[in-house]
Amino acid sequence: MPPVDPPDAPRPLSPCPVPQSRLPHRPAWRLPQGVSRASWDYFRSASIADDYDAYFAWNSLFEFDQRILDENFAPHGRVADLGCGTGRALLPLVRSGRRGLAIDLSPHMLRIVRDKAVAEDLPIACLQANLVELDAVADHAVDDAMCLFSTLGMIQGRANRRRALEHVRRIVRPGGCFVLHVHNFWFNLRDPGGPWWVATNLLSAPFRKGVEIGDKWFPYRGLPKMFLHVFRWRELASDLEEAGWRIERRIRLDVERRHALRHPWWLPALRTNGWIVICR
Repeated sequence: MPPVDPPDAPRPLSPCPVPQSRLPHRPAWRLPQGVSRASWDYFRSASIADDYDAYFAWNSLFEFDQRILDENFAPHGRVADLGCGTGRALLPLVRSGRRGLAIDLSPHMLRIVRDKAVAEDLPIACLQANLVELDAVADHAVDDAMCLFSTLGMIQGRANRRRALEHVRRIVRPGGCFVLHVHNFWFNLRDPGGPWWVATNLLSAPFRKGVEIGDKWFPYRGLPKMFLHVFRWRELASDLEEAGWRIERRIRLDVERRHALRHPWWLPALRTNGWIVICR
């Protein structure tokens, strides 16, 4: 896969490549780095992609994070959407004058992004890639980047998540902005059965091979064991700083994720659903 050119290079618009895997049911040892079995099945599911926009139409986080992106990204720059899904966050930015780079491991998600871009004649390039292995993207290829909807948490293994963050640091120009969303580990204490899960995870994860504190498996959209890593703040801050990012602002999200947490000084660990983090 050829490197993506830097922002000032000519870019002819072409349909998104959506190659189909010859091994849809790969053995575990052939899964992409940092991708769990359930995540692989998720990425290969055409039905999940086709239903994605309708399934999340209710989600109130979308409007909130869209305002944050508009406020922090260069008005006419090139934006990378890491784990773009169907382009719900990228398309509004491109409509307002930016250029887009849609990156996802799902060929079906990219097919939908392609169709939307072609329908509106939008300058969006698409790349099917694993976020842990972004060597196909050139250094300083984009002005800004985003990784939303807890996409970073879908990567299994802390070393793999750090590698993904290092790639983002490499492909974003110096001074560019990176906006990230993740879920808060301690918020699980509010869920039914959450205190038991938190206690069990804290006590058992250090002694289980391939399991880290914050790793969760749960049924999701027909997948019996979807993987998601939920973060403790110090863990996330350390990973970002190790990757070369400077945290400019941390936004605590309220329980419904409609806006920033009110009165953040009051039991913040238990009341924070997750964070939107702005880095440079």
